[in-house]
Amino acid sequence: MSIQDQVKQLFDASIETKHSAKEALATPIAMAIERMTEAFKAGNKILTCGNGGSAADAQHFSAELVCRFERERPGLPAVALTTDSSALTAISNDYAYDEVFAKQVNALGQPGDILFAISTSGNSANVVRAIEAAHDKGLTVVAMTGRDGGNIARLLQDNDVEIRVPSDSTARVQEVHLLTIHCLCHQIDEVLFG
Repeated sequence: MSIQDQVKQLFDASIETKHSAKEALATPIAMAIERMTEAFKAGNKILTCGNGGSAADAQHFSAELVCRFERERPGLPAVALTTDSSALTAISNDYAYDEVFAKQVNALGQPGDILFAISTSGNSANVVRAIEAAHDKGLTVVAMTGRDGGNIARLLQDNDVEIRVPSDSTARVQEVHLLTIHCLCHQIDEVLFG
């Protein structure tokens, strides 16, 4: 099989995953948009976290909110907990890597805020700890996962939202996560500024 044919197969796999995710995720994405816009209207913020590619997604989402997505509008309060290298290394060194997001949630989170927690497996220990801290502080959690939702799915409470991509492939899950982030950004802008 040629390189071009393999590339086409990867496109097809991504398209298939997105097509199957469309029906499964429209409702939870809409619920997440409602939670997020309600938080912004009440003067609250969104904290985001994840590891590796999910850290990049957390930062991407926060940047789109603080700066702009596809239209000019006032910035929206969002903080990526993945970006402060001094906090990340101090918490990891003085406590444990599992605490890197939870300590920040405890310091920065306020009741009514949203924690947007991203983990393709649903099992990232530091994201799990962040969710526990968020619940202790009165934050609502929007979790973006894949596979079977992992440990995160079992932690979520009634007012939380899980956006679980129906795939076992990390790459396909991440591709749908990016599309989901763009759906969230687009519709947040529509609801608040449309």
